Amino acid sequence: MNLILVSPSDFISTDEVFLSDRRFLHIQQIHRAQLGQRLKVGLLDGSSGYGEISAIDDQGVKLQLSLTQKALPALPLTLLLALPRPKMLKRILQSTAALGVKEIYLINSYKVDKSYWSTPVLDPECVHQQLLLGLEQSGDTILPKVHLRKRFKPFVEDELDAIAADSQKWLAHPYQACACPASSNLKSTLAIGPEGGFIEYEVAKLQEAGFNSISLGQRILRVETAIPVAVAKLCNF
Repeated sequence: MNLILVSPSDFISTDEVFLSDRRFLHIQQIHRAQLGQRLKVGLLDGSSGYGEISAIDDQGVKLQLSLTQKALPALPLTLLLALPRPKMLKRILQSTAALGVKEIYLINSYKVDKSYWSTPVLDPECVHQQLLLGLEQSGDTILPKVHLRKRFKPFVEDELDAIAADSQKWLAHPYQACACPASSNLKSTLAIGPEGGFIEYEVAKLQEAGFNSISLGQRILRVETAIPVAVAKLCNF
């Protein structure tokens, strides 16, 4: 935990919070906190700075806050991701949040097992917790938005044009693909398929929507590896 995230419900006064959950345990056991110690703190969806320990006992810790730093800049990238295996999804949510991606669409694909859509990992509270872990790791405060789209065709035909408007549209697909463009700060929308890739029909629909196939190199990568590689290549990360 490189940043302690607090939310409005933690405040006990205008500039003081009380923590008694896992954040308190981290402060107590990892930081071995003492009165007057300063810790890196950020307000969820707000600014960051530090919190000075004003009181601590076995029940919790009080932090006096000074939050004067702006949130880290978001990456200008929207991620369209075929829903991965639940075990992998947890890690992906954390890593994409840590990378600074703020719009994530989990979409269906022919190769996505139907059972994945009923996983408890997709429960809003579980998704929220994974995103928080990513933010804490990177020192970010702005929570990404995760959207679920269980039907591929209606999503591509009815929503995608507006979602990807005024952006470069990239499809991570190695066949008949051009080399990945140089990194930039231009707004981009990136589509990444499931393990084994999108089927030909899905690739064709995305190409009809204006997506250009790009290659990430000669190596075959797992989805959880392909995402940070693609983000690093496309954005000034």
